[in-house]
Amino acid sequence: MRDFLQKVFHLKQHGTDFKKEFIAGLTTFAAMSYVLVVNPSILSAGGMPIEGLITVTALAACLGTLLMAIMTNYPIAMAPGMGLNAFFAFTICLTREIPWDAALGIVFWNGVLFLILSLTGVRTKIAEAIPAALKIGVQCGIGLFIAFIGLKNAGLVVDHPATFVTIGDLSSPVTLLALAGVLLTIVLVLKKVTGAILISVVVLTLIGLFIPTENGYLTQHTDSIIGMPDSISNTWFAMDIMYPITHFATTWDLIFALLFVNMFDTIGTLIGVSRRANLLDAQGKLPKMGKAMNADAAASVVGAAIGTSPVTSYVESAAGVSAGGRTGLTSIVVALCFLLSLFLTPVMKVIPLMATTPALIMVGILMMESIRQLDFDDLTALATSTVALLAMPLTFSISEGIALGFITYVGIMLGTGRYKEVTWITYLMAAIFVLRYVLDLK
Repeated sequence: MRDFLQKVFHLKQHGTDFKKEFIAGLTTFAAMSYVLVVNPSILSAGGMPIEGLITVTALAACLGTLLMAIMTNYPIAMAPGMGLNAFFAFTICLTREIPWDAALGIVFWNGVLFLILSLTGVRTKIAEAIPAALKIGVQCGIGLFIAFIGLKNAGLVVDHPATFVTIGDLSSPVTLLALAGVLLTIVLVLKKVTGAILISVVVLTLIGLFIPTENGYLTQHTDSIIGMPDSISNTWFAMDIMYPITHFATTWDLIFALLFVNMFDTIGTLIGVSRRANLLDAQGKLPKMGKAMNADAAASVVGAAIGTSPVTSYVESAAGVSAGGRTGLTSIVVALCFLLSLFLTPVMKVIPLMATTPALIMVGILMMESIRQLDFDDLTALATSTVALLAMPLTFSISEGIALGFITYVGIMLGTGRYKEVTWITYLMAAIFVLRYVLDLK
């Protein structure tokens, strides 16, 4: 068995062994397993039937991670992306009022286009053409957007007729518990506790057993911990792949926004995790970047088919790398853990929405880390990123933030006479977005 693993994963060449890879896989799974609870809650908020979404999330994570392991031999795990699922539910389904099955069709075409761009090499040219300030603004904006959703779900912020939003009822035990959960999560992350986000979800769920609500207690009791996974018949190949074609005028920007976010999120995660694992070559490039991007794109297509938002590489893979993971064997262990988690569906069902809010807020905080890469002495970069990151939570739309970011950047560069520094791709996207607003193509 060890000889087989050595032959397939080249463990010795990467300075690792089965024990290290196994522990690394468990570590990565513990760090990202919160997605099993958070992703279903977000997708169901967009109108998807909650029944079966835990199964869908686990299967998508398992299949995507297996693809990455087989195609690249990298210790990188995959699952439905945070931010991408929020975009799916709150922008596509709720703001644009597009049915969830049609939204899955948008995810499908996003994956197909991503795969085509990766196979043809166009992906690299697009990535290099987009200004860095806009990339930073988009990532930070998604972080704010996710954190805002978490604050809203926790009741920490509520709507107000005069100020639009205001502080929630902090005398409510549920709201206070959510606030305590946020603080607990941040402390655990600062102390580098493995599975910090998952621990906070579990702790809040247990405390919820003693918090009374109008319908009993915050956390409902369950008769069993282990059981068979729910059926995914509601979402299995339910995607409407023709909707984006027949409604192209009102969906093209959504496909582009998904493609934009997915592409740069994936590139950033792959480079960041690979750097920690010493997988980059002498030029600082990832040798199998193309294959990794293909795996990411293919996973999104598969995810759309079984019924979830885009599947992408998870930065939590860095936890496994820190534990010694260096090959695809780490990813295989993660995939098996997701498969086994299917039989814990009964206990995951009783986790209240409030218990997941610290996870959303913490993920949002972590996504804000890239703001330090911004050149604060460059007003053009600062203005571009600020418009993009503020527009997302304030308009409750990731696509609007991207659009306004493009328009702001090009407008500043034209106005200051630096038009030659702007790539034709950036000009094209800004022009299309301006036309979209003028013609009200929404």
